[in-house]
Amino acid sequence: MTDLGSREISGYGVLDLMLTLVIASLLAALAVPAYNGFVDKGKNAKAIGDIGSISVQIESFRLRSNDRIPVNLNELPGEVPLDPWGNPYSFLNIKVAGPGAGGLRKDGKLNPLNTDFDLFSMGSDGDSKDPLSAKASRDDIVRANNGDFIGLGEHY
Repeated sequence: MTDLGSREISGYGVLDLMLTLVIASLLAALAVPAYNGFVDKGKNAKAIGDIGSISVQIESFRLRSNDRIPVNLNELPGEVPLDPWGNPYSFLNIKVAGPGAGGLRKDGKLNPLNTDFDLFSMGSDGDSKDPLSAKASRDDIVRANNGDFIGLGEHY
């Protein structure tokens, strides 16, 4: 006769595996949103840096060209990068467009953000509206106050 009480049982039971799976799922549920938040912050920081760098290129062009702002970004030397979401940066030479031109970026009080040129990224949703108070513009990375502010539209 076999004594079942004296046999050693090795391995994991179904309850042990279920408990491990629940713990791993909880950790993943906490880690994935935190990771996505870090990725979003990194992309925003890259866009802010790109806009700052492109602004410096525009000012350098302006110095070399008798205070003329380029009509579009293709006039700048070198290749202008895409934003971190794969879209081209939006640019508008306000002096060339003329006063009252459509497409000028505006703050919540509908005042133009810049008087020289507008430069911005449409952000993660790839959509943008002229006033920063619009929902589609809150994630935009904008240049405002003629370069004194570069950051998220919702922070301006």
